[in-house]
Amino acid sequence: SMLTELIGCGVQRLPEGSTERYARWINSLTRDQLLTQAYTSHGPTVVMPTWFCSRKLFMKVGLFDEGGKGVPEDLLFFYQFLRQGGSPLRLDQRLLVYRYHEAAATHSVTESTIWKLRVDFLQERVLSQWENFTIWNAGKQGRKLYRSLSLINQKKVKAFCDVDENKIQKRFYTYEESKERPKPTVPVLHYKEATGPFIICVKLDMTGGVLEENLNALQLREGTDYYHFN
Repeated sequence: SMLTELIGCGVQRLPEGSTERYARWINSLTRDQLLTQAYTSHGPTVVMPTWFCSRKLFMKVGLFDEGGKGVPEDLLFFYQFLRQGGSPLRLDQRLLVYRYHEAAATHSVTESTIWKLRVDFLQERVLSQWENFTIWNAGKQGRKLYRSLSLINQKKVKAFCDVDENKIQKRFYTYEESKERPKPTVPVLHYKEATGPFIICVKLDMTGGVLEENLNALQLREGTDYYHFN
């Protein structure tokens, strides 16, 4: 319906090959992934310069936050749209030429602002529904996510899991910065020993398909058994 649909399209990047991973992602998400991959660092699953929606929807979601430079207004709008039960849709045709240049306003938004918005949205939409979960990545990104969670959600983390033997050999992650005594410790497991659901903190499209193969081999379903966060 007009009140729930935000429609976009595929894009052609200029110069060709700039932000290759991002362009591949934005052009190849399935309809389900337009919802399930809303938490990654790539931002809105339908790219903002391609958005079409009814004025009614725009007014209902609540306009853009014009807080000035450094406000990720597209992400804020997109999250609010999803909160209200919106359905993002994408035409597969690449109808927009999307130019990349270093000085774009996008780059003025600080990473920490976006990180916090993403973590909060993940906690609100996914983690609040789960009793416990495993963070897939015992490295820097996985630990950063753990430390960014609310205390309630930290306590839901039953393990970290990984493919890297060096990390698995440590067997535990100790949250050194914690105010709690004793300091919380979380087991580190091989991913085959771990149980879901999972939050995947490994960047998509960076492992030559190995991550995707591992998830498929475990017969895990995106949006039920796991969500991508990176």
